[in-house]
Amino acid sequence: MDQIIDRLSKELDEKEPYVENVVRLLDEGNTIPFIARYRKELHGGMDDGKLRTLEERLGALRNLEKRRDEVLDAIEAQGNMTDELRAAIESAATLSEVEDLYLPFRPKRQTRASVAKEKGLEPLALRLLKQEKNEPSPEELAAEYINPEQGVETVEDALAGASDIIAENVSDSADARKLLRDRLFRFAKLKTVRATEEDSVYRLYYDFEQAICKLQGHQILAINRGEKEGKLKVSATVSDTDVLPHLIRLFVIPGRRASDFVRRSVEDSWQRLLFPSMEREMRAMLTDSAGDGAIRNFALNLKPLLMQPPVKNKVTLGFDPGYRMGCKLAVVDGTGKVLDTAVIYPTAPARRVDEAKKVMERLITKHHIEVIAIGNGTASRESELFVADVLKNHPETGYMVVSEAGASVYSASKLAAEEFPEYDVNLRSAVSIARRLQDPLAELVKIDPKAIGVGQYQHDMPQARLSETLEGVVEDCVNAVGADLNTASPSLLSYIAGLTKSTAKNIVSFREASGAFHDRRELLKVPKLGPRAFEQCAGFLRVPESRNVLDNTGVHPESYKAAETLLNACGYTLADVAAGNLERLSEKAEKLGYAALAAQCGVGEPTLRDIVEELIKPGRDIRDELPAPILRGAEVMEIKDLKPGMILTGTVRNVIDFGAFVDIGVHRDGLVHISQICDRFIRHPSEVLSVGDVVKVVVLEADVQKERINLSIRQAK
Repeated sequence: MDQIIDRLSKELDEKEPYVENVVRLLDEGNTIPFIARYRKELHGGMDDGKLRTLEERLGALRNLEKRRDEVLDAIEAQGNMTDELRAAIESAATLSEVEDLYLPFRPKRQTRASVAKEKGLEPLALRLLKQEKNEPSPEELAAEYINPEQGVETVEDALAGASDIIAENVSDSADARKLLRDRLFRFAKLKTVRATEEDSVYRLYYDFEQAICKLQGHQILAINRGEKEGKLKVSATVSDTDVLPHLIRLFVIPGRRASDFVRRSVEDSWQRLLFPSMEREMRAMLTDSAGDGAIRNFALNLKPLLMQPPVKNKVTLGFDPGYRMGCKLAVVDGTGKVLDTAVIYPTAPARRVDEAKKVMERLITKHHIEVIAIGNGTASRESELFVADVLKNHPETGYMVVSEAGASVYSASKLAAEEFPEYDVNLRSAVSIARRLQDPLAELVKIDPKAIGVGQYQHDMPQARLSETLEGVVEDCVNAVGADLNTASPSLLSYIAGLTKSTAKNIVSFREASGAFHDRRELLKVPKLGPRAFEQCAGFLRVPESRNVLDNTGVHPESYKAAETLLNACGYTLADVAAGNLERLSEKAEKLGYAALAAQCGVGEPTLRDIVEELIKPGRDIRDELPAPILRGAEVMEIKDLKPGMILTGTVRNVIDFGAFVDIGVHRDGLVHISQICDRFIRHPSEVLSVGDVVKVVVLEADVQKERINLSIRQAK
């Protein structure tokens, strides 16, 4: 365990005591959000991202230790363990190194080498491989092993068998495989050619060759998908001169009588065993690396999408576009409660535009609709034009095109049926679109994160790892914002630290049966929610209706006494917190000294600073500090209106390896290539852009026929 702590400390550049504390907290069952927020003294202020990295690496290193022990036990049971081998296995730093050392001892299916060993040729092979001085020639040595009863009838038979054994030994050598990994990564290339005459989206890779070390993650995933679909043939190539001399140097002793024989055996091993094996390993390594990169990119995009500022307390019309089945409308009040629904047919084939306008006018006037959320799916363009036309008579009402990725998945789900049993699938989708604008986080948590649509090649990466990573992102976002205990849905509550889907449902059931919660302590009355779960979740749940104002802050109940001591020391009371009269609290605490105050309050200094911040702004929503979403009015542009040189304002919708897609209000997102993002070199667009960022762009090209828009952020500056 000490080795794991030491390694984690070096990898994360954190002090060993902090790492050890986090490992202990995790082993005790504490959640990442709870550790990050309420145990800062124990880990030195690591954020949730670093804590999740620590947790992931801890699991990987423990798996390495487990596998190391399994390998040691297996080799010990075979009676093949040596002090040198044990030391090598115990010092192996990666799983691949452990597996390389175990390879010669791993049970194998029948091979040419195993057949030769059954014929008694292993001693000959080992003797030849030693290449000792003054040894007889290989032919003379082989003559001693002729045994017709074993199928070794000639010297050539004996030498062929010995060569097969040497080739397999070379292939199983940990040193050889380590050398080859390095050489192949530096010098190998991946080559792709078209597999069919039929054209496809993979035309970029019909005659493609790139050095392994220069391949981008998105290229690897695209090539893999093209190969899987039978559109591409893929192979790795490397010049023998970049590999063989180094491999031969490992095994051949120059000037010995067996040198040429061993050299030929090494060459055979390279061509027949090592290269095919290392090619498979290399492809798998590239795929894993690309998958990890894509998962990280997905997570980077998901977080700002979930943390988009809500459009609070506004009566909103959800507009789900459609053709044959019409456009579904749902009006919701500022809390998300459904007030009215309708179906209109302003688009083809019906084109009942006048009738649709009357319905829209009636709903806007009757419910005083302040904002309209339009889904960006089928018929979105025509719907946007229609809405903009209606809004010419209602300048006080704005609209926004909202991503409806996953809305159809949600509306057809069991969860949606339970939430809106009185509405059909299409109307549920309209409600979801409206609520996405009002509170993106509360609505998007109801959808599988993979269905939200801000990644690339998400179906080509390890699904379990993707789900685990994305759920971690959702959990961090939900706990960063917190949840209202009296209004939060079971879906939202299930992501609160310490709660499960079961306890989240129990909270809602208890709320419906007993009425609103009056304070946080009432949580302990909820079935199957014990003291341990309460400790983890309480600080992230708000009760605005509570008599104790601290219940509507991020101050944990365990620190209430400390908060009151702080207020008394600075000359304030809880009534001042409720009244918002703490403008000088931070200044007074600074004057008294945080270290002295922390000791007086019985908490650490980081916790005390967090308490001060929470008391100054009780009930705050951290999302309100971000730029508000752009609402549009009656003016609508189309792609044909775009001209090179036009400068526009847009919203980043997706960040990928080679650039970012920006919504500029023409229904088709424009691409900002990575080279057009900023003046300095960046390795990935996520270094400077996030989903939801509002940016100025200049139009470089607008191809109406191909519906392709090229933009530049760099030139707009």
